[in-house]
Order: sequence, then C-alpha cells, then structure tokens
Amino acid sequence: MRIGELARRTGASVRSLRYYEEQGLVPSDRTSGGHREYLESDVDRVRFVQLLFSAGLPSRAILQILPFLDTGVATPVMRARLDDEHDRIQGRIDELTNARDRLSQLRVAAAESAAGKPASECRLAGNDAIKS
Repeated sequence: MRIGELARRTGASVRSLRYYEEQGLVPSDRTSGGHREYLESDVDRVRFVQLLFSAGLPSRAILQILPFLDTGVATPVMRARLDDEHDRIQGRIDELTNARDRLSQLRVAAAESAAGKPASECRLAGNDAIKS
C-alpha cells in the first residue's frame, strides 16, 4: 500500500509516516518510480508506534523496543528500556490517579457548597481530604 493509504488507515499524517521512516521506526520499500510501499503489517506497527509516542516515549526508546516485534528476541538493553518506560508510565498513571481523586473530592465539596452546605472542604490549605 502507498503512504496515503497507510495514513488513512492509521490516522497518522503523511508527514508523521515520513518521520517514522526517517527514524527507522517503520520501514518501507520503494517502487521503481520512487513511491513508498508498505506492508499490511505496517498498519499495526504504525498504530503501536503512535501508542508509544502518545505515552511519551522518545523515538530512541521506541527504536530500541521495536526489534522485538520483528524477531521475538529481547536483548538485555531492550528489556531494561521496557522496564524503565513501564515504570515511568506507571508513575505517571499514579500521579494522574491522585490528581483525579483530588479533583473528585473537590467536585463533591463544590456540589455541597452549591447546595448551601459549609464550603470548608473547598479550601486547599489544611484540608486532609485533598492532600497527597
């Protein structure tokens, strides 16, 4: 398939796909006319690359992880990178969960305040309910 079709099927821009190729993340073959040609399996590969980028992984980390998809062989460097990125993402999830929980508590306090109840829970200072 050509780059436009891959872009349509993955939601990636043509520019992003060219970047992925430049970084070595998504390989392509060239036709005699110089057009990029992609395999059906590249749809899943691009989606995986997009997922990793959206999780905040840099292209260098993705490049270290992708060979496992191709070979099924995990090198020590790859395993260490997977562990590091997993731990980083888990830490971010924990931070987001804490922020969500604190906002939930504030929403309840704000609703109670709107209903005429004391707004003491809305204060940030000294409120154990919203401290981390």
